[in-house]
Amino acid sequence: MSTPLRIAAAQSASVAGDLERNVQTHLAFVRMAAYERVQVLVFPELSLTGYEPHLLADHVLAPDHPALAPLCQAARDHAMTLVVGAPAPAAQAPDAGAGRALPAIGAWVLGPDGSVGLYRKRHLHDSEASFASAGTEDVGVQLLAGEPVGVAVCADLTHPEHAQAARDAGAALYVASALVSERGYGPESAQLEGYARQLDMGVLLANYSGRTGGYASAGRSAFWAPGGRCVAAAPDDAPCMVWAARGDSGWSGGVVELQAWTAA
Repeated sequence: MSTPLRIAAAQSASVAGDLERNVQTHLAFVRMAAYERVQVLVFPELSLTGYEPHLLADHVLAPDHPALAPLCQAARDHAMTLVVGAPAPAAQAPDAGAGRALPAIGAWVLGPDGSVGLYRKRHLHDSEASFASAGTEDVGVQLLAGEPVGVAVCADLTHPEHAQAARDAGAALYVASALVSERGYGPESAQLEGYARQLDMGVLLANYSGRTGGYASAGRSAFWAPGGRCVAAAPDDAPCMVWAARGDSGWSGGVVELQAWTAA
């Protein structure tokens, strides 16, 4: 018998640099996820600030940052693990005389027990190198809702060795917080489907809704079951939640539109 599990991707929009407003958006998705009995909810890359590399240095979070407090409380209240995106301190201090270290692009993991974990994006786009420093972890495998999960942030997913390292470390699921444009969606979704098929892992993509940082997101967040079958996918870039549930008969899933849910 399979252990029941319900995970989801929040296809959310963000307002550039407005942590307070973005936290409220996150909390709306948490309430929707709680109604659907979700245990792990994953948001896009830099979801708390928007994908705005030039703003990274102004919004570096620490585990006790006020912006995380309501989300930590929500994780406890709903017995849910949240993976949210926000700038983080660099993985390593700069060498003496080298000046201030560039921040990292972080995936903050907020547990139902009050824990606050962090994975730093390992592979940066060339355009990010002047704003961010790379994480030093080859892969971030964490136990979420009792399940070993490999955490990836955007460009990480384009490096097959990253997904392979997660599988080698015991990950049964691979979750990617991302900003994927229309141009990139075809090849990158094919890579994710390939990881599910070749590495026999469940794979979740949490992509943005709408525009951020000058890019138009393709949306179409999705979940591929181990073996490669696409269980659920958003049809476009509208705000929604893509969920997947594992039961005795395998994986099932669906899409819940944010507007339809809040209007109910």
